[in-house]
Amino acid sequence: MNHIIGVKSAAATPAVKWLLVDEESAGQRLDNFLMRHLKGVPKTHVYRIIRSGEVRINKGRAAADTRVQNGDEVRLPPVRVSDKVAEKAERPAPGREFPLLLEDDSLMAIDKPAGVAVHGGSGVSFGVIEQLRQARPEAKLLELVHRLDRDTSGILLVAKKRSALKHLQEQFRERETGKTYLALVKGDWPDKLKVIDQPLHKFLLPDGERRVRVTTPEDPDGMRSITLVKVAQRLQGATLLEVTIKTGRTHQIRVHLASQGHPIAGDDKYGDFEWNRQLLKPGARVGLKRMFLHAWRLQFSHPVTDERVALQAELPPELKAYIDHAPHQTPPV
Repeated sequence: MNHIIGVKSAAATPAVKWLLVDEESAGQRLDNFLMRHLKGVPKTHVYRIIRSGEVRINKGRAAADTRVQNGDEVRLPPVRVSDKVAEKAERPAPGREFPLLLEDDSLMAIDKPAGVAVHGGSGVSFGVIEQLRQARPEAKLLELVHRLDRDTSGILLVAKKRSALKHLQEQFRERETGKTYLALVKGDWPDKLKVIDQPLHKFLLPDGERRVRVTTPEDPDGMRSITLVKVAQRLQGATLLEVTIKTGRTHQIRVHLASQGHPIAGDDKYGDFEWNRQLLKPGARVGLKRMFLHAWRLQFSHPVTDERVALQAELPPELKAYIDHAPHQTPPV
């Protein structure tokens, strides 16, 4: 939904919009944040509406280099987009249901397949949330609680009530949730490397695509990021890891693991591209056609009962098949 929390007229007509900044966007410069959401609007116009004071953060004026924070409300004045962008926005997403791990009156937990974005934007017409809303027109509210990368599979929470959304997002923000992923990485992961505590810096490529890199504690734009790693299984030339994140930064697992010289299999942004090509060639065994990163386990407190909920999404068939057919290391005698 591109975080729109209020739209005062039809999509094709310029209208005031209010955008809610989420954890993934926190720390971005205002100009970069707006350019992600104003596809089809010239950059010169974006800077003009900032300078004129028409863009507001929490009802106050802001400069282009102001850093947006999680929970900020950003006011966008009416702006015209290109006909091509407007036409795409008018096209409804196809309704789709996803495998359910849990559902009640307050929330639903789905097992998101790889290759599906969680929401539209950044060159994607629609994602999980738009498809769910289309499939459930009677639902009063369906909102993403958190995010997964497009190529990551696994547990994704969706709130069905505003109170549940607020309660759950606060748990994610305060690090009261338990999030563990399964990741297959290149090489033999050292047993002694169990904690990665390195700040991450978000930046944009010239084409506007987001990237993240490890930085130093002195970097004013660096965000502290902590990843815990446990070896689950050793294969020939690769290691299956259980990865628990204590902070939910953009691309955190992918960048942290790659920074240690052990990129995730199939990662087309931070991976070993030659190794990825080799993994695509199955030879006598199953090939790997996607990134091997799966949101495996999630723990949180239920927003109504406060009971601790523990969910698990088993490895998708294509990842399990790869592990089952890959040659394993011979255990030491």
